[in-house]
Amino acid sequence: MSNYAIGDIQGCFEELRELLKIVSFDKERDQLWLCGDLVNRGLSSLECLLYLYSIRNSCNIVLGNHDLHLMAVHEVGRKIGENDTFNDVLSYKHVDKLIGWLKTLPFHISKKIDTKQGEVEYFMTHAGIPPFWSKDDLIRKSEELSKNLSGKESSIFLRTIFGNVPTHPEECNSPEDNLRLNINFLTRMRFLEQNGSLNMDYKGKIEGAPKYLRPWFEGKQKIMKENTHILFGHWAALDGITNKLRITALDTGCSWGRRLTAMRLEDQQIFSCDKLK
Repeated sequence: MSNYAIGDIQGCFEELRELLKIVSFDKERDQLWLCGDLVNRGLSSLECLLYLYSIRNSCNIVLGNHDLHLMAVHEVGRKIGENDTFNDVLSYKHVDKLIGWLKTLPFHISKKIDTKQGEVEYFMTHAGIPPFWSKDDLIRKSEELSKNLSGKESSIFLRTIFGNVPTHPEECNSPEDNLRLNINFLTRMRFLEQNGSLNMDYKGKIEGAPKYLRPWFEGKQKIMKENTHILFGHWAALDGITNKLRITALDTGCSWGRRLTAMRLEDQQIFSCDKLK
């Protein structure tokens, strides 16, 4: 049995199938860890969802910002953007089943895996983990979001979570503010300001960032222990490079014409499939 962590698929179904062939994925034996953004930008969002749903017992999936956007468009009439490419999902006759399944997916995964280096506790979220969150913080905040998304008032939740403010816990004045901030930490975060505030404006490469910004993974991470390894996607501009031994960026920009990447968790070997078309 092997565990394979895969970066943002974003509707790139053919590349996903090719990558699974490269690693000789066996749905009866192996497990996939998917870091979210299953849909949008690529041309085959529906095929991705249908396939992953069909092998859902072999998948560990966290939600990304594009997945939440799809849910909100379908559930509460959020405006679809001119660059969105998930109309195939919206027009599918069993779309309610797929959306219902997505709403049950978590915002984080954690599991201890036996590796060549010994036992490693892997944590996966879509965008990362704020450096000032402990393991208990991550579990508590992630589970609160999941409870709201899968509950009876999920439509209210989906109307609440979009927006760029607040950017810091001290700015939260309501439960809704806390939910929105935590969603943004887990699904949209890239850079933080010196006081830990989210910066939602700059999305470019690290070397071009203003001096007052730093990647969320720079500096001490409260959650990190001797055997901890963080997996995340979302940030295609990194092209898989964090220069951190135990923090791995998995989004290598397949939907932007580059490649789809997987890491085998048992030995941290990297596999990739170039964009096919």
